[in-house]
Amino acid sequence: MKSFEHIGVCPIRDIICKINSKWSMLVMATLNANGRMRFGEIQKTIGDVSQRMLTVTLRSLEDEKMVKREVYAEVPPRVEYYLTDKGKSFIPVMDHLVKWAFENSAVTENE
Repeated sequence: MKSFEHIGVCPIRDIICKINSKWSMLVMATLNANGRMRFGEIQKTIGDVSQRMLTVTLRSLEDEKMVKREVYAEVPPRVEYYLTDKGKSFIPVMDHLVKWAFENSAVTENE
């Protein structure tokens, strides 16, 4: 029997930790669809995410090097977020997960 006990590095656990938040994939999908965006634009696009949760999510994605935060020295300061190459490389994987979710959702199963 194959064991999945957590000993050392576990790629499955690592990736789940990176995308486990309710908002991470939505933020990444939004940035993928729209390119560089300001905080307020991301929040408006997603709609029901609180300012606090969006801040936590963006920081987490920054820590994982999936999203880059760029601050411009202007008055008032302008901050933009965008997907890094690492973040962009996750998009095809995410697309497969989203496709699978739609194909196996309760809505499709009841049809």
